[in-house]
Parts: sequence; structure tokens; C-alpha cells
Amino acid sequence: MLIPTYPIHRISHRTSHRIFDKSNHIPHPQCLQLSHRTDLPSTRSQSRTPSLCSSQVFGLQTHTPHRWDPDHLRTRFVQALSEMYRTEVPLYGKLVDVVNQVDTTTLQSRGQSLNDLPSRFQLERHGAIRLGTQQEMRMISRLFAVMGMFPVGYYDLKMVGFPLHGTAFRPQTEESLRKNPFRVFTTVLRPDLISSPEVREMATSILSTRQLFSSRLIELIDQAETSALANLTAEDANNLITESLKIFKWHSRSSVPLETYLTLKKEHPMVADIVCFPSAHINHLTPRTLDIDAVQAGMISQGLPAKDRIEGPPKRKCEILLRQTSFKALEERVTFAGDADHAVDGTHTARFGEVEQRGAAVTRKGRELYDALLAKAVGRSEKEDKDSDKVLKEVFAEYPDDWEVLRKEGLVYFRYRVAEDKAPVAGARKLEGSVHMDRLLKEGVVTCEPITYEDFLPFSAAGIFTSNLGGEKDGGTERKLQKTEEESKRSRVQLEGLLGRKIPSEIDLYDELQTDSVKECQALLGLSEIVLGA
Repeated sequence: MLIPTYPIHRISHRTSHRIFDKSNHIPHPQCLQLSHRTDLPSTRSQSRTPSLCSSQVFGLQTHTPHRWDPDHLRTRFVQALSEMYRTEVPLYGKLVDVVNQVDTTTLQSRGQSLNDLPSRFQLERHGAIRLGTQQEMRMISRLFAVMGMFPVGYYDLKMVGFPLHGTAFRPQTEESLRKNPFRVFTTVLRPDLISSPEVREMATSILSTRQLFSSRLIELIDQAETSALANLTAEDANNLITESLKIFKWHSRSSVPLETYLTLKKEHPMVADIVCFPSAHINHLTPRTLDIDAVQAGMISQGLPAKDRIEGPPKRKCEILLRQTSFKALEERVTFAGDADHAVDGTHTARFGEVEQRGAAVTRKGRELYDALLAKAVGRSEKEDKDSDKVLKEVFAEYPDDWEVLRKEGLVYFRYRVAEDKAPVAGARKLEGSVHMDRLLKEGVVTCEPITYEDFLPFSAAGIFTSNLGGEKDGGTERKLQKTEEESKRSRVQLEGLLGRKIPSEIDLYDELQTDSVKECQALLGLSEIVLGA
């Protein structure tokens, strides 16, 4: 059976670093350089595309109502967000340069170039924000829905000592993921987990007066929901993006006095980061790479303050799930509130640059094996005076590292397609009734490719956040054992009630994608059943 090179071995290429004046710059979406495609190219290839502004956008009149594609709006938003973050965090541009250098070298070794890769890999893959109130979480879910992003997966960060829980807002359908898989890891403060009653009251009081969403943005969200995006003009769409960026923008002036900031920070740095600023500033953006180990080495060689280790599974031939690393958050100058003549200067540490390498989505069986091996590695690391990464690699030797074995043992999800070659398909017409997938693959009637993992690992997220708060080194935090679903069920139900919808399990969505692809093959081949597994 032929297992083709699949999407996780492609690149997400971004713009090279630019120099910007570090002013309060928000890029105007009308002047983003766009194309007529829904899966727009990144700003990296802007030199090939003329700049389109105002009524020129997609040939539409500024005030003419138009049915907007959520995938299209999401792509425009990501482009604008990326430009804004590069302006705010110049070191992020340097990280992107390292990623581009590594990916170019990797592709050249394969006889390929960046132009051989699909446009969906030309955009940042995810970002992360932290919200303070239930009202903010409800409203951000409405905004993301307009952009075709919905909650997937529940993440209880209480297990690593963070007073937060959250979800990933992302596209859910295969088509939307193909166009632009951008996701936002979105957490919200849980005041009930703040131990000090005084600090809890202080935090909730400050947040009760914060207005993250402008009246114009709320009006546009209402309008988009009512009309299903049917009556947004080009100007409306531009305004939607401009107003949305204000939520994610960094402010170097705190909304509280230094004393209040220090009190909240003593309770937990996350609490101070969420409560003490007028926006829910994005704390990182993440490009995707072909070789995260080379990026880690490149960051170190170029003097970036790289974290101590790569989060996630060890390096493998058949990559699974997600591997992440980052440069550590830097101290940024902040002016704290006070009288006009008595403003106080200080610092805050929160924002950083991350990079990821995505692997295949694993089944429940595959995840159980992953978690069991992770627990085994943790146990050995605690007992042995040995590098934890070496221990992890040794332990994970038990996890099959061959696509055919992974497929046959039901450890990884696959996307099945009827082969384009007409001859074997025609031959399949002789098949009747129930046929095993192994036979169809062996005879070349069907091909398959692993489904890319589009979500997060709680351990990886916690490890990244902890390292950027000056916490444990060597990946200790994220390798604590995860709570069972039952232990987190109550808080998950609370978040679902807050959002007004069920939060689907990411594994259920991958299972559905695989099942749908099998049914599609079944229908095209005129078979009553295609059997997977033993």
C-alpha cells in the first residue's frame, strides 16, 4: 500500500520580518494585499499581488451588500493580526526568519521549494488569548463564529495550577480546514479558583468595568448573525476586522496602579496579565515548521531566548499530535495608572513567539497509548538521574513508528479517497457486498493519508505558559498526569453552559472525518460496506 506524503509535511510560510515604527499601529484591512481566492496567500507573497484598497476589494463597491464567506473573513483577519503582532513584537519576526530558513533548507533537500506548498500553509496556525469574564467569553465566541471558528475540545488548566479553563475556537469542516485552519486557544479566568477572597473581589471589580468590544463591533456581529453574512458591505467587513483587532492589541499602559498589579501578580501572574490591561492582548502567534528540532537549534544559535525543551512527543519518522517550542516572553515596559504627574513605570512579561510542528491525529486507542507512555516516562524521570528527553524517547519506542502499522492497529486516523486512476476503480465494480479496506488499498482502488491533528495538548500548552512565567524547567509541569474526563466534567459543563452549546471532543471530529471518507469511498465504488480493522 502506498502511504503518500501528507499535509503535515508541508510548510506554513510567513512574511519575513519587517521593521515598523513601534507606535499604536493597527493595519487597516482595506489596504491588505488580497486575491480573489478564498484561501488567500500570505503577506509573504504580497509582492506578486497588487495592493487593493477600499472599493477595489474583490471588485466590490464599498457600500454594496455582499454575502461574505466566513473562511474568507478568517483569512483576512489572520493576515491583519499577523501584521499587527510583528509590529508589536519585532523578535517574533526574527523567529519567522528562522522558520523560513529551516523550511527552505528542508524543502531543498527534497527537491522542492516554498511555491510547491498549498496556500493554507502560508498563514500562522494559531494564536492564544486570555479573557476575564463570562460575558467576554460569550462575545468572543460570537465573533469567532462569524469567522467560521467554533469551540472544539475542553482544556482544564486547573490541573497545572492555572485558574483558567478554555477551548480552541477553530474551523470544524474538512473544507474550512483546507482553506485556513487558524485556531485561537481561548481561556477564561475562573474567579472561584482564586484563593484570596480580597484578590478575587479586586479582580472581578476591575473586570466588571472593562469594555473589550466596541459598540460598533457588537453592531456588526449582530448584523452578521441576523443576515448570515448576507448584507455586509466591503466597508462593513473592513470595519469588522479593524474593530476586532482592538481586542487583541497590546497596550503599554496598565489600567490599574502598580500596587494593584503586584497584588494580583502575587496571587498568580496569569491573573495580573488578564485583569490589569484594557485589552485581551494576544500573548503569542505560531507559525508551523517542517523541522522543529532545527528551529530550536536555530533560535539558540541566533541568540533568541529559546525555552529549554520542545513540548510534546519525541521526534519520530511518523509524527503524531503536536510538538511546540517558543522563545521566552520578554519584559516589556509598562506605565501604571496614577495621577498625571505620578504615573509609575514598570515591566510586564507575557508575550512571546511560538512555533509548532503538527503530526497525525490519533484515535482514542492511540491517545490512551500516548498517555500511558507519557505517564511511564514521568515515573522514570522522577526516579532516574537522566535527561528527561532521552527517557521520553526510550519509552516512546513502544509507540509504532510506521504508517501501515499505525493504520492497521487503529492508532491514527486516516482520510480515504478513491484512486484517481480509472482502471482500478473500474475493476472494483466487480466487488460486491462487504469489502475490507486492506484489500482496496492493496489493489490500488483506494489511497489514504493521515489526518492532521488540528488541536492542542494540555501538557504542551501548560509547559509553554509555565516557561514564559519563569516556572519549571525541563518540561516538568506539562508532564504531570492529566485529570480524567470525569474529574473535569463539571467545569466543562459550566463552560458549555456559558457558551450555550456543547463542546465537541476533538477525537469525535477526527473519527467523523475518517468515517465520512470511508462512506464516500463506499458510495463511489457501489459497495454495501467497507470494513476497517480486524
